Amino acid sequence: MFSNPVRHITFDAHDPYGVARFWSAVTGFPVHPDDQEGDDEVLLDPGRPEVPGLLFIRVPEGKTVKNRVHLDIQPANRTRDEEVERLTGLGARIVDDQRRPDGRGWVVLADPEGNELCIERSAQERETAQG
Repeated sequence: MFSNPVRHITFDAHDPYGVARFWSAVTGFPVHPDDQEGDDEVLLDPGRPEVPGLLFIRVPEGKTVKNRVHLDIQPANRTRDEEVERLTGLGARIVDDQRRPDGRGWVVLADPEGNELCIERSAQERETAQG
């Protein structure tokens, strides 16, 4: 049986609660019930031990360079383009648009504190392109 050793993926943040709320909207993971605005650490708990939580920790410095690690998001209930529109409406900004005329590609976004994430095509979009 596979056991995932990764417990949390941790993000530095000026406003841990605020950026956690953004990522909660991205992932659907709820903010841990013990965490609240003003806390120095805020956890998004997926509620499944085999899935790592997202942990946001307050730091004094701002982000100055490109992330060395980022999350690739594959939307479950919408298209890539619908997800890009939804997340920019929540405060993300487009950093790089790698969408291609044939429908392939991805979009690099930055969350409200500048952490990058990529939005890929949904599984349905991938299946449609192959069929």
